[in-house]
Amino acid sequence: MELREIMTEIAKSLDDHDLISVRKNIEDNIEILSQNKHRLKGKLKSAFDFLTNQSNKEPLNRSDVAVINTINHYATNFDVRGIRIVLKDHFILFFKDETVEFLSSDAKIILESMGAIPKK
Repeated sequence: MELREIMTEIAKSLDDHDLISVRKNIEDNIEILSQNKHRLKGKLKSAFDFLTNQSNKEPLNRSDVAVINTINHYATNFDVRGIRIVLKDHFILFFKDETVEFLSSDAKIILESMGAIPKK
């Protein structure tokens, strides 16, 4: 697969909030993306940096927990629009494995159907 195709596929997945596909595509093409890191921009670069620097091992901080609580509140009220806005601004948070533990059951169901977190 060519670099341009990979970048457009990952960018499309980011725009669709399909974070599972983003992670899979980055991990499958990590060598190509590493060699061309200087060409990555915006959300694609931050997602690549996050997944390669192992920063997902850091514990959640206070602001991360506040974002999760906001998503739980939106999920309780079934406000999908609010969840999409929060996801758009804080998509890196959902690459962390420990984020799922703090989500309510409503939020898990909605985020799984959106493709933001893996299905169990």
